[in-house]
Amino acid sequence: QVQLVESGGGLVQAGGSLRLSCVASVSFSNIAVMGWYRQAPEKQRELVATITKGGSTGYTDSVKGRFTISRDNAKNTVYLQMNSLKPEDTAVYYCNGQSNWGADYWGQGTQVTVSS
Repeated sequence: QVQLVESGGGLVQAGGSLRLSCVASVSFSNIAVMGWYRQAPEKQRELVATITKGGSTGYTDSVKGRFTISRDNAKNTVYLQMNSLKPEDTAVYYCNGQSNWGADYWGQGTQVTVSS
């Protein structure tokens, strides 16, 4: 069983920055893709960013140029650096891991609130 633990959420003013972290309980060699999702109140969960084992990244259009996903394989940790935050970025952010054997794992979520 893979456990993912997020941290780094909080309250920030518009234009500010936050860095989210997600630590996996297993080696990243077992994880094919890591990603960040978010879910705002009364909205569906949406994909924000992904990073593959090889380091390829992808972003949803609304965060391109503002958010950066990265991973530290030695620490089994994936990060989401969020700059120029907007009120519409307010959501619970979830870490996701897709294992080499096709299983899907989720963290418990961390709240990000951006005030205007």
